[in-house]
Amino acid sequence: MALAISLPATAQTPAVGCTSPADMAPAQLYGLWQLVLWPQTSGSEAAPASTGALLFERHPEYPGSVRGSLKRSTPGNDRQALVSGDVTSGEFNLDESADGVNMDAVWEGNATASGCGQELRGIRRPAEGRPAGEPVMNFVLKKAPGWR
Repeated sequence: MALAISLPATAQTPAVGCTSPADMAPAQLYGLWQLVLWPQTSGSEAAPASTGALLFERHPEYPGSVRGSLKRSTPGNDRQALVSGDVTSGEFNLDESADGVNMDAVWEGNATASGCGQELRGIRRPAEGRPAGEPVMNFVLKKAPGWR
C-alpha cells in the first residue's frame, strides 16, 4: 500500500527549469512588463491605484543595465516616464524620471522565486526632494506573454 505525503509548496522554491532569482541577468528584464501599483498603507493588488506597462531595453551607455519607458494610469490622467536600472543578485532597482533629467521616484524590489524570472515585487517611493503628496506604493511587474 502506497502512502501519499502532501508537502506544502513554498513561494520561495523556484519551479524546475527556472533561473534562481540570485542568478537573474539584466538581459532577462528586456521586454514588456505589465504593472500594478497600490498604496502601501491601503489598497491591494486586486484593487490597484494605477496600472500600466514598462518596456525595458538594453541601456546604451551602461552594460548590464536597462533603460526603458513607463506608461501608467493616474487619477485624472496618464503618466509617462523614462526609467533606468538593473537587477543584481535578484534585487531590482530602478530610477524614474518624467523629464529625463530630474528623478521622480525610485523602485526597489526583488525577483520572486516562484515567478521564474517573470515577476518582480517591491515598493515605489517618491525620490528625495520630491513633493510629499505622492504615497509609497507597492508594485508587481509581470512579464507580458510572449516576452521571454
